[in-house]
Amino acid sequence: MQPCEDGAGGTAIPREHTELNATAEIVGADDPAQLTTAFTIGPPAPTGRRRVRLTVTNNGSSAVRGCVRFRVPLPRGVEPWWLVPGAFYGENRPAGSLRVFPRYSPGPSDPAAMVSDRWEFRADRAATPAVFGWAGGSGVALVAGETTQLGMTGLGFGPDAVHLTFPFREEPVSYDGTDVPRPAEVSAHTWEAGAVVTLEFAMYLLDCDRHGYAAVLREEHARLAPAAPIRPWVTIEEAAALTADGLRRWHYADPGVLLETVGFDRGISGQDALVVDRQAMHVGWISGIPWAYALLAHEARTATAGPPHTPTQIDTAAEGSPTAGSPAGEASIAARVIDFVCAELSPSGTFWGVWYRSMGWQQSWSPVEHALHSRTLGEATHFLVRALDLAGPADDPGQDPATRHGTEAGSRPEMAPPPAVIPPALPGGVRSPGWVRAVRSNLDAVVARQRDDGNLGSAHHALSGEVLSWEGCAGLAWVGALAEAARWDHPDGRYLGAAVRAGDYYSRFVWDEFLFGAPEDVDLAPTSEDGYVAVMAYMALYRRTQSPRWLTLASRAADWMLTFRYAYNTAFPRGTLLDVYGFASRGADNASPANPHLHSYGLICTAEMAELSAATGDPYYAARARESLACFRQFVARFDGDFNAYRGMASERYYQTACFQPKGMLLTLSHAWSVGVLLLACEQALALGWTEEGSAEEDSAEEGPAEEGPAEESRTDRGRADEGPADVIR
Repeated sequence: MQPCEDGAGGTAIPREHTELNATAEIVGADDPAQLTTAFTIGPPAPTGRRRVRLTVTNNGSSAVRGCVRFRVPLPRGVEPWWLVPGAFYGENRPAGSLRVFPRYSPGPSDPAAMVSDRWEFRADRAATPAVFGWAGGSGVALVAGETTQLGMTGLGFGPDAVHLTFPFREEPVSYDGTDVPRPAEVSAHTWEAGAVVTLEFAMYLLDCDRHGYAAVLREEHARLAPAAPIRPWVTIEEAAALTADGLRRWHYADPGVLLETVGFDRGISGQDALVVDRQAMHVGWISGIPWAYALLAHEARTATAGPPHTPTQIDTAAEGSPTAGSPAGEASIAARVIDFVCAELSPSGTFWGVWYRSMGWQQSWSPVEHALHSRTLGEATHFLVRALDLAGPADDPGQDPATRHGTEAGSRPEMAPPPAVIPPALPGGVRSPGWVRAVRSNLDAVVARQRDDGNLGSAHHALSGEVLSWEGCAGLAWVGALAEAARWDHPDGRYLGAAVRAGDYYSRFVWDEFLFGAPEDVDLAPTSEDGYVAVMAYMALYRRTQSPRWLTLASRAADWMLTFRYAYNTAFPRGTLLDVYGFASRGADNASPANPHLHSYGLICTAEMAELSAATGDPYYAARARESLACFRQFVARFDGDFNAYRGMASERYYQTACFQPKGMLLTLSHAWSVGVLLLACEQALALGWTEEGSAEEDSAEEGPAEEGPAEESRTDRGRADEGPADVIR
């Protein structure tokens, strides 16, 4: 869907079209006649925000238990589009997806299959407590607090309206992360006789452009952030040292791999009597080359910043860690990982998908035999290109430098290194000839398979190279590698040409506000990771060509990506781990509607978000990136025993809602990617010159939790006011 001014999506309807049709009703009450409702809708602010005041009165002589719902209709007879930020996008689950999770479909519902024409969710599933709907050339958004005096808010829609419910009701079923729905979760409030409750929330009336959510979410973020401080536990440089140690100490293992997961508790084993550490490594995505690159970048900085720091626990492998007794430093470990991945390519010419200790190199996580996933391969190749640039400026002897760079019409022939993506070169370099061969083999293979319309395919056959699936946006991950590989391109510039064609093809998903298919484990679902891939791809194209169209797409992709980023600090149940430690959720991303938990993968495009701000003159993108970096400098283990983890470990999952595990729990596994992506973001931030006080959102250096563990919490702002070195993000 193009913006309204481009003529697609119909004619914008005047913004006053729906406000007089709003209604308030009592639902689920045993005696609803005792309760009366009244509401007022204020005039629009310059931003279009209207304050709504809703009053519920119990005029009877006995208590009444139930909910109140505020509903705004949409035009009937046209296909609607829905958005609950981080939780629901359009139809949400494409019909062809193999993963079962809530799907919108008009007509008869099938709750057992999680298909319905109406849905309602608890507000803590949403990154901003808001619900949007568009139909017939207009749209509406309702925004409320995560909780009110009645309890948690409910965000709902369908079949021809959006609504808020106080307190929430999850209907028609509740989703717990499995393909078997749970019964609807229903809450209620008791109005005593004579009780009067007044609620305040907001409404926006929108035109036909679905991207109208971006301005709404910006305004709501500005309103929510001051009341949601983030108190990082460590500085950026400390986090870099800790995570470099974590990768080296816990995740690295022979024959040159970064184990995908390692357990917090080093003394337990599974039912098979084996340790819980996953003896596997993807080439990219959840392990492999991207995080080896982060180690290389760390070594480049620490080697050029002066004498190395005094050896401490950060530098010394402990008994029981995979690298105990190993004299290798970060650079040699990182190079060994990249060497290992590059040493054996699949028969089709690309990387393999996953290495297993018991089986060696195998396909990606896919039910399709021999399938290799484009996002994983593309991301691995992208960071291999960056590793080659990090290793130094040596030319490939087999290529004429005068003909190395392809160009797009009107573009610069040379590609400047992306700011803060490529730190200073490692002294002496660590390049292996196998790295160049692997880059060329991967890129040559995917360019040869590119469809005429620019699609690069989502899944490839490991043996034959046949494209097994063209669905979704996973192929967009190749664009960054193709655009940044100018040094290794052919004289005809085919890599850049392929990147441009692919950028054009995948732009339709950005304009449609529905990117999907990036992670291997969430089949054809919209995910936050699709947003990261798109931002990196379009910034790479802009950096290479300086064409404004790529900057426009990068901005829109970033706005979509940020719909997954929490704008507030959710309230965790008292006594849970995340409550006791005062974890601030602002800056964390919901992984996806299919896989709801908070994760840190958005740190992968920290530099691109800063670069986007510089290119557009809009500080918002860099500020949101800094916010995320602050968030995940919580819960990086500072010492052995910190939140039951070992120094340098970091979890993949923080449970912010009723899904997978009880809200307030933490997954007690350290993931190579969750450690590596924090290291990557720290190195990029340090290369950018970011300091602990440099953001427009940061105040003076108030303190976070001490290294001795959690102290008594000040619960007024869900944060901490006790001792420990950290800055405060407000």
